[in-house]
Amino acid sequence: MPIAVDACAAQHQGDRKEQQDRVAIIPHPRARGVALAVVADGMGGHTGGALAAEQVIHTSKNNLEHFSPAEESARWLLENSMREAHTMIKASRFMNEKDPHSTAVMLLLQPGRVTWGYCGDSRLYRFRDGRLLERTVDHSFVEHLLAIGKITPEQAETHPNRNLLMTSLGGQDEPRFDFGEATELCAGDSFMLCSDGIWAYFDDAELGALLSENSARLACEKIINLARQRAGGGGDNLSLAVIRLCEGAPSKASK
Repeated sequence: MPIAVDACAAQHQGDRKEQQDRVAIIPHPRARGVALAVVADGMGGHTGGALAAEQVIHTSKNNLEHFSPAEESARWLLENSMREAHTMIKASRFMNEKDPHSTAVMLLLQPGRVTWGYCGDSRLYRFRDGRLLERTVDHSFVEHLLAIGKITPEQAETHPNRNLLMTSLGGQDEPRFDFGEATELCAGDSFMLCSDGIWAYFDDAELGALLSENSARLACEKIINLARQRAGGGGDNLSLAVIRLCEGAPSKASK
């Protein structure tokens, strides 16, 4: 039985005055079965964060259009896209007198292979039949404290510096990138990319169940609705991209 892709990208402004997240699922213009999912969470004051996140999407789309899957590596595409976006965001500071930054998490889907890369605290989750297989580790101060044993996971959930990043695109320092890959793919696998406006309100088991029991579109809808309810009127921008692998004929990505 062939594996089909059920995909959806969605977002909500939350309770913020402006939507500074950007999300996209972009099919390769020539290579069948190749697509790039991107979530970027912009920071930097009025319009600055939105421009930074938009630059991440623009750079990724442009690089995907010129990407040759047969000749170039997926990691090269992801790293080059983030590095170019970093350079462009940094340069924009001198043009608009703002301090724009952005996170980025990207997933490149190819036949039989999924590769991802990220910078910051926008996350990627990988599930199989609702069970968590992998999750990216945030480039945040709290995750650093966890790694060196200074705080417990329970303390991390309520730490006052929970959203303090150690790296991002557009900063003065060179950004940090981390990567992952999965090659043993099967029906029942699902991937979710999201900004912190989503993951802050869920544990891994609940997200896995929502992705396993619903279509990509319905999972996005339910996750956003639950996050909005739990935010209690103080919610951040919300953005996510869901890619589910299932049995059957291929279907088009939706948004």
